[in-house]
Amino acid sequence: MDYKKIYEAWLSDSYFDAATRAELENIKDDENEIKERFYKELEFGTAGLRGIIGAGTNRMNIYVIRKTTQGLANYIIKQKGEAKGVAIAYDSRRMSPEFAGEAACCLAANGIKAYIFESLRPTPELSFAVRDLGCIAGINITASHNPPEYNGYKVYWEDGAQITPPHDKGIMDEVQAVTDFANVKTMDKDAAIAAGLYQVIGKEVDDRYIACLKKQVKHQDSIDAVGKDLKIVYTPLHGTGNIPARRILSELGFTNVYVVKEQELPDGEFPTVSYPNPESDEAFVLGLKLAKELDADLVLATDPDADRLGVRVKDKDGVYHDLTGNMSGCLLAEYTISQIKEQSGIPADGELIKTIVTTNMADAIARAYGIKLTECLTGFKYIGQQILRMETTGKGTYLFGFEESYGCLIGTHARDKDAIVATMALCEAAAYYRTQGKTLWDVMIDMYEKYGYYKDDIQSISMSGIEGLAKIQTIMETLRTNPPAKIGEYTVLSRRDYKKDEIVDMATGKVTPTGLPTSNVLYYDLNDDAWLCARPSGTEPKIKFYYGVKGTSLADADEKSAAMGKAVVDMINSMM
Repeated sequence: MDYKKIYEAWLSDSYFDAATRAELENIKDDENEIKERFYKELEFGTAGLRGIIGAGTNRMNIYVIRKTTQGLANYIIKQKGEAKGVAIAYDSRRMSPEFAGEAACCLAANGIKAYIFESLRPTPELSFAVRDLGCIAGINITASHNPPEYNGYKVYWEDGAQITPPHDKGIMDEVQAVTDFANVKTMDKDAAIAAGLYQVIGKEVDDRYIACLKKQVKHQDSIDAVGKDLKIVYTPLHGTGNIPARRILSELGFTNVYVVKEQELPDGEFPTVSYPNPESDEAFVLGLKLAKELDADLVLATDPDADRLGVRVKDKDGVYHDLTGNMSGCLLAEYTISQIKEQSGIPADGELIKTIVTTNMADAIARAYGIKLTECLTGFKYIGQQILRMETTGKGTYLFGFEESYGCLIGTHARDKDAIVATMALCEAAAYYRTQGKTLWDVMIDMYEKYGYYKDDIQSISMSGIEGLAKIQTIMETLRTNPPAKIGEYTVLSRRDYKKDEIVDMATGKVTPTGLPTSNVLYYDLNDDAWLCARPSGTEPKIKFYYGVKGTSLADADEKSAAMGKAVVDMINSMM
């Protein structure tokens, strides 16, 4: 149906509430806005929905939430999993509680029990709750670090990870099969509660989650010795991390934890930042100001759904250093694996897992400890899939997993990245190394000396709207049909096309499979342990170019990375 006709149907149909119709009436003279809202349905992708809040088929609203949940319910029923129920969590964003409630009532109307958290909770606790409660699936209402106008709907399966094949396609097909909003089931909340199909959860799950985190502590003795001396500044960036992060640190014995007051309370407008991303320097402005006043050792920031952690560490000269996601991930991998080795010995089948766009320093760490380095596609659900593989086959022992985008998982209590356990472990590592007279920055330098001066970066290009999506596809097709032989000063040794499932050796022409699921991603292995990867974002209207180099010093690595970044930008501009 033509987008204008769909708009007119929404405008006139009494199924849609008065506020929705009034919002649409206000854009009646804006043809482009009508087109953007109705030219397609908001796509249910491999992780769920993410989009701008508002009225329309290409927006996040209660009607799209209901329709999506009906599709999920239909799939659950076909899988004969309705008796297990679904766990639901939500963050501090606009409409998050309302969207969570709509999802719960739709599930209840389909005879599927909803376990819904009483108030906002972190993403990793939702992942934990799915398995803890024995649910068939989970729903998390969050748009992570996107700007305030966005919200999202992530779906998890019974293993606690975001949906992967075959369930992702199965659910997508069922969602697409729901073509009439009027056929979507829902019921009154009180009626759902009375029927035993709507259960509010909270403290009991919180307590079990925190107890699982504490099991990952390697050196309580170090926390007892110096935990009270460490000064830690923390900001939840107006999101879900405030209560659980402070709770775990307090219960372990870190007494000098200072929260950035301006960013402490949940607020979906995120008034202190343009967007609440712990990768951004902007997110640390207030935290660093407080840290310098207090002479704090660490500055930590979790994103709104508390699955990603940003870090600043102070060196012995009082200078604060930014740890990228690759750096903090490698530091935590080194600490975790080294302490496993020291305390119990590394299992013969131990594995370190990373995504394909994560630093090659992880490969060096794995080689040093004699463990398997397992690589998977971008997205933590694929790391969760590897944990499931180990559990179901009995082969492999999970030691640590992380991705460059500031996310890692210590332990297997969850199957998604967990900034709460990362906060705990980083503070513990700071205490442990302090007993050895070292700061975390000292440890990072030691790692560079041991493994090599790896530096990784990213160039992201946002292209919104219909035209933007077309440009992104043009860039990918240009690279696919005319693959570069050189990128800057580096020679392409092999190229991987995950869409075609092939790795091509540039010298011999030999073709081998990637061994990973199909994905619209291109990867180039370069000489001197450098690399480049091109990938359209799965959650935002942008294309990302990830790259990494290896230098002989921090300065040399910085210089090589800057040159690579320029080469990437020049390459992109030549295709625009």
